[in-house]
Amino acid sequence: MSASTNAPALLLVGLSKTFGHKRAVDHIDLEVPSGSFFGLVGSNGAGKTTSLSMAVGLLRPDAGRAEIFGHDVWSAPERAKALVGVLPDGLAMPERLTGREVLTYMGLLRGLDKDVVAQRTEELLGVLELDAADKTLVIEYSTGMRKKIGLATALLHAPRLLVLDEPFEAVDPVSAATIKTILRGFVAGGGSVVLSSHVMALVEQLCDHVAVIDKGTVAAAGTLDEVRGTRSLEDTFVELVGTPGSSVKELSWLSR
Repeated sequence: MSASTNAPALLLVGLSKTFGHKRAVDHIDLEVPSGSFFGLVGSNGAGKTTSLSMAVGLLRPDAGRAEIFGHDVWSAPERAKALVGVLPDGLAMPERLTGREVLTYMGLLRGLDKDVVAQRTEELLGVLELDAADKTLVIEYSTGMRKKIGLATALLHAPRLLVLDEPFEAVDPVSAATIKTILRGFVAGGGSVVLSSHVMALVEQLCDHVAVIDKGTVAAAGTLDEVRGTRSLEDTFVELVGTPGSSVKELSWLSR
């Protein structure tokens, strides 16, 4: 399924979600340009994961809509989801399968030809340095290995958009470097990436666009330079959503 001409990679319009009495996402409007490496930053509980879950069809919104390259995620899910690869936070895997078996199962489930699945699986395991663990069950994978096999499943069907929720959380530096290289190559080849993180330095290192999410709303969005100005992204983020560290009271019982 080809992407719609000139359509943004991801478009969120009035997206909202309430859990009980808590408004987790409050009418978010956001546009991710095609070909961009887009960072979504916010404090824990700001609404990043809920927003992304609604954006890719994992959670139905109370109001609003989400489009992937012009295809509505909820009214045209087959067309929209064919264009996106997703790495959710806390991704559950078939743990009694090996990495190769997981990719084979996912590829066939998506309707890919078995020869195509076999070729792509071989390439992904090699690039992600998982081929040495070919006979290892997923239940025995480290956190970094789980992130990499999750990324592999997201890439397997050759999507045009990747939506990754905290892909570097608890990942060792070597695995992180591998993932960064793959993501940069994906964008350089014409793909688009939306990456959720609360690590500002990581977003500055990778992303060319950024949105700051605070209390379920967009506090700022634009190119990286537009949002951070002449300061670091962390300083801008703290000013937008938090209080400066100098105002935090010291714990008297820790003083010597």
